[in-house]
This record gives sequence, C-alpha cells and structure tokens, in this order.
Amino acid sequence: QVQLVESGGGLVQAGGSLRLSCAASGSIFSIDHMAWYRQALAKQRELVALITSGGSTRYADSVKGRFTISRDNAKNTVYLQMNSLKPEDTAVYYCRLVAGDLGYWGQGTQVTVSS
Repeated sequence: QVQLVESGGGLVQAGGSLRLSCAASGSIFSIDHMAWYRQALAKQRELVALITSGGSTRYADSVKGRFTISRDNAKNTVYLQMNSLKPEDTAVYYCRLVAGDLGYWGQGTQVTVSS
C-alpha cells in the first residue's frame, strides 16, 4: 500500500506564492509519474502538473509560466511551486502517484487565494 501526504496549502493574497509538498511512503515500485490535480468548488477535478519518472513535465495551460513541478526521487517527494497566484487558483489540491496499473491519491490540501 502507498500513502501520500500533502502539505503546504493555506491562504495567500493574489500575486503571492505557495509551495506544496507530497511525500510518498509504503510499497513503492516503478513509479510512472506523479502529478498534482485540483478541484474547485462545484467543478471537476483537473490536472495541474505532471512529472514522469524521467523528469518530463506537463502543465495545464492555465498555470504555465506560474507553477513549477519538481521531484526528489530519493525522498519520493513531489513539489509544486506556485507563483503569481490568482483567485481562480483557489481549490483543493491533490497529489497523485501512478505505478503501472495502480494509482493513489493524497487527502488533499486547501489553497485559497484572496483578491
């Protein structure tokens, strides 16, 4: 079993920055990729950023140039540096780990951006 624990969410003013962390523990083998998703109130969960085991990254158009995903393989931890935050970035942010046919979610961390 794999556990994902997110941290770093909070309340920030528009234009500010936050850094989310997601630490994975448990029986982890051959991680394909780790990613951050978010779900705003009354909206569907959407992919924010993804990083593969090889280090390739992908971003939602809405966050390109503002968010950066990175990974510390030795610590099985993925980060999301969020800069120039906007009120529309307000959501619960979830970490996801995919290994083969298995996928795992974290419990989520709230990010609130005030205008």
